[in-house]
Amino acid sequence: MSEAAELPAWAALLTATLVLIGAVVTLIGSIGLLRLESFYERAHAPTLGTTLGTGCIVVASMVYFSVLQTRPVMHELLITIFVAVTTPVTLMLLVRAALYRDRSEDAGGIPGPDHS
Repeated sequence: MSEAAELPAWAALLTATLVLIGAVVTLIGSIGLLRLESFYERAHAPTLGTTLGTGCIVVASMVYFSVLQTRPVMHELLITIFVAVTTPVTLMLLVRAALYRDRSEDAGGIPGPDHS
């Protein structure tokens, strides 16, 4: 028998809503990756989708397992911390590398290094 059958209705509804929100936000970020034109625009949408989508899914997991085990389950917070720290840092490194490449190739419309 599945453990989900023992889950109260409010917890099941909250878990399902959070998973659905996380999936939709991640999907919107993925669509943004496909639809936006430049690399700089494309890098932004999936980063937000990944961070917020993963956050919603992790909170849903915390609610689900906390209710089933009748004690707070917090080890998913490590996942949230790692995603929240690594995703923006990776975005920043990728954009800086692309900016350096575009400046060295003298691509048009890119501000100089001393432009603040």
